[in-house]
Amino acid sequence: MNFRIQTMGSSDWLEDLRPCGPPEFPLVNTAARSHKDTGTVEKPWKCGDCGKRYRAPCDLEIHRRSHTGERPFTCSLCGKGYIQLSHLLRHKVTHSNERPFKCSDCGSGFKRAADLRDHERIHTEERPFSCSHCTKTFRTSSNLRQHQRVHTGERPFTCSVCGKGFTQLSSLLKHKVTHSQERHFKCSDCGSGFKSSGELVSHKRFHTAEGLFTCSVCGKGFNRSTHLRTHQRVHTGERPFTCSVCGKGFTQSSHLQNHKVTHSNERPFKCSDCGSSFKSAADLNIHQRVHTEERPFSCSDCTKTFKTSSNLRVHQRVHTGKRPFTCSVCGKGFTQSSGLTTHKVTHSNERPFKCSDCGRGFKSAADLMIHQRVHTEERPFSCSHCAKRFKSSSNLRKHQRVHTGEKPFPCPVCGKGFTQLSNLLKHKSTHTQETPFQCTDCGTGFESSDELLVHQRVHTEERPFSCSHCTKRFKSSSTLRIHQRVHTGEKPFPCSVCGKGFTQSSSLLRHNITHNKERSFKYSD
Repeated sequence: MNFRIQTMGSSDWLEDLRPCGPPEFPLVNTAARSHKDTGTVEKPWKCGDCGKRYRAPCDLEIHRRSHTGERPFTCSLCGKGYIQLSHLLRHKVTHSNERPFKCSDCGSGFKRAADLRDHERIHTEERPFSCSHCTKTFRTSSNLRQHQRVHTGERPFTCSVCGKGFTQLSSLLKHKVTHSQERHFKCSDCGSGFKSSGELVSHKRFHTAEGLFTCSVCGKGFNRSTHLRTHQRVHTGERPFTCSVCGKGFTQSSHLQNHKVTHSNERPFKCSDCGSSFKSAADLNIHQRVHTEERPFSCSDCTKTFKTSSNLRVHQRVHTGKRPFTCSVCGKGFTQSSGLTTHKVTHSNERPFKCSDCGRGFKSAADLMIHQRVHTEERPFSCSHCAKRFKSSSNLRKHQRVHTGEKPFPCPVCGKGFTQLSNLLKHKSTHTQETPFQCTDCGTGFESSDELLVHQRVHTEERPFSCSHCTKRFKSSSTLRIHQRVHTGEKPFPCSVCGKGFTQSSSLLRHNITHNKERSFKYSD
């Protein structure tokens, strides 16, 4: 049987709705008769656009507005439109400060009974909505729907500018601000501008040092509850976002999305200065600071600035001494998770990365790459103060402290500063007089395993470091470096009084005594 629907503009009433047939067969009787016969209610009203069926013509009319975009119920205060009167009535409550629905446990007020019900589940810890894909449960059906998009990959909210998809409308609205350069929300303390009020609120907590959300495991404070939840996965090991290609797990969905790009060779984000391409807009943004030399993140304890907030956070641990990543085998702490991952390999004897030139094995690809520069004599990192070049960026950074005089690692006992953390750790043992590393041949004790290793070559007569200019060999790499200055003529330690250069700092110190004696004779005269 065919039916005809006639609507009157924006009215929610349907006029002249009846089956196209004899009047003695009204729809109501047909539906009622069907209900009596089958025990179910038929859905005879079908949408011509999507095929969805409804029991009543008014339900169909409401549904049709999702296709036509018609929103006949308009808020008189803000002009927002709705497809149903009930939605408008719920919305009107947002313009009022009344919260008539009170929680009997904590006294919080809510504008709707439904909001109160959702809130009460915080006290009862009830999570009645469970995910069919995993074991996670949720307090509200809307939270469940949003979560399920993690499994289905559905991102129904698409940015009209760049095409990026989002699982929530709120995320899309926040994202749209990134396409605008406007920063309406200003910090009253430092004048920094932000694109949203949420970013401003989070930023202000840096000035007040307020961490509203505290981790119960390590005591770390966070500006947002979402950041706390993400952080807690460090302790629990939970990685709920899994790559469908390689199976790798992530603590955040954004990290998973960034990772997925690694399985593709596409690099759609181009640098206008050098033409380099990147897989994400964030990577391009960070790269462009190489050209602009912008370092917008400054340390509040010293004058150092950084290109990324993550680099600033890692650096600040130098001042706080915080090492949140701890080895479960030996208890050693690290400032970065990557440092812990690299360290864990030291507890294993596996060296899967082999050098094709000498066959030597290494525990990481990075160690192998640095080692290969011994064969190629490549030194890609050059000092901007002198002509010296280095095989690794870390060695360059350490060297530059000779020019800057920076000694960022002070001893808490005597205050002496060091350019490297390893030198500070070695120095600390001088205050304890402990020599825990014993030589099995002669019983001599040493403060570090490195010193013991060099000493044992006295017994084995091993000289693994050979000079490329002559046939001489040495027991340690530092002795080889000093010797090579004989061939190169390099004298990196100049006297500040007479300008004479020396190959070793110890020689310079001995030389300085001669100037002190000259001064003492002058005073005696």
